[in-house]
Amino acid sequence: MIKNLNSPRYADRKNWIIVLIILICCIIASISNAQGRRTRRVTLPGQPIEIQLTPYKTTMLGNGRDTALISVKIIDKDVKEVANAKKLITFHIKGDARIINIHNANLKETTNNDTVWTVPVTGSCWLVLQAGPSRGIIKLDATADSLYTGSTEIHTVQPGTPHPVTNTNYVPRKVQGKILGADISFLPELESKGEKFSDNGTPGDAIEILKAHGFNYIRLRIFNEPANPKGYSPGKGFCDLEHTKVMAKRIKAAGMKFLLDFHYSDYWADPQQQNKPAAWVGQDFTTLKKSLYDYTVKVMTELKAQGTTPDMVQVGNEINHGMVWPDGAINNLDSLAQLIYSGVQGVKAVSPSTIIMLHVALGGQNAEARFFLDNMTARKVPFDVIGLSYYPKWHGTPEDLKNNMADLAKRYKQEVMVAEYSQLKQEVNDIAFTAPGKKAVGSFIWEPLSTWEGVFDRDGKSNAYLNIYPGIAKEYGVK
Repeated sequence: MIKNLNSPRYADRKNWIIVLIILICCIIASISNAQGRRTRRVTLPGQPIEIQLTPYKTTMLGNGRDTALISVKIIDKDVKEVANAKKLITFHIKGDARIINIHNANLKETTNNDTVWTVPVTGSCWLVLQAGPSRGIIKLDATADSLYTGSTEIHTVQPGTPHPVTNTNYVPRKVQGKILGADISFLPELESKGEKFSDNGTPGDAIEILKAHGFNYIRLRIFNEPANPKGYSPGKGFCDLEHTKVMAKRIKAAGMKFLLDFHYSDYWADPQQQNKPAAWVGQDFTTLKKSLYDYTVKVMTELKAQGTTPDMVQVGNEINHGMVWPDGAINNLDSLAQLIYSGVQGVKAVSPSTIIMLHVALGGQNAEARFFLDNMTARKVPFDVIGLSYYPKWHGTPEDLKNNMADLAKRYKQEVMVAEYSQLKQEVNDIAFTAPGKKAVGSFIWEPLSTWEGVFDRDGKSNAYLNIYPGIAKEYGVK
């Protein structure tokens, strides 16, 4: 017998079922929201949320005497100091180092031993750390009730006598014109997910939109085998050579210049990790240098063959703690210099005119920047541009950046630039374009399409941050 599903009896039953489903959904949502309220921190501007540690050295001499000054701040969600916040902060040290003093804190109520100090802090303080007599890694954590932990890592080294990588006295090349650049390596990945971009309601290609607002240079990172299971993009291979070739064609088609950033890793390379590609693990040092050289030549050759030779190349990414660990760690300065030189030779073998940048994550850390550059200069590593990362949370104040860039511009033959930043866009660019001695090259904002203070909202629509850049381009003669 066929039932009439349109009869009042079955219509009433169907309505009750719908009501029941709605009630169940409401109960589930209520439980979920309650759990969320218990697990998520709802914070407002001016409310303490985290301890920020900013070391003014992340490389120290392992001589038992060298010291580093570390800024400690209680900050809110906008990364601003909460000056009236009172917290009992505990500092934990792992490694061969000790705290020898804490300024602007109530030391009368301090408890401490060799590895742990607990001290009352209001707003901020300054910690003085002294290295021990050995080489290694020091880890410092700062904890307090209801605050996110602050952490930093410092490497201790014993430099030894420098051995030059070449007998040639290199004369740095000059960058032609000023650079207003952007690292948009995420773009292919975003587009693969259906992301679209627009400016003032008009759809457009992200590269062309950036160009229309004064940008003239694009930076791309490249990994050796990012598709590896432990790589940057398992199974997909974003930021490998083939993806880079496609993006390079788009950059050149837009009439823009191209900076290539070699990570020499299958995964992110930065001061906390510089792991060699899986294919190079186990190689002796001579073979490792040849692998790095051959890979560099291969990438440069394939880019040149399609008419997209990079105008500038970074040999390594944020390499103030070295690269291609452990062989090229900062503890092994001679080996590090040789690996960098292999990369430089690989670039120059294909394109002698390409500009070489050495990139360190030391926007406000002048002493450490000088340590790295002095050691590379003593080993006669040839390069043209000093690139700095600047993120206030890790690299100090804008004044620290300004003083550092001014000193480096006066001290070394190379030009200087900000190779990565996100926040304080106008202020950072005013500094990056005005280093003394006509040494200022410009800047690259890091991933402005989708991260941190992006110039596009999450829906791909341009925002007010993008409108800052035409004025910067005009003021500093970016063409």
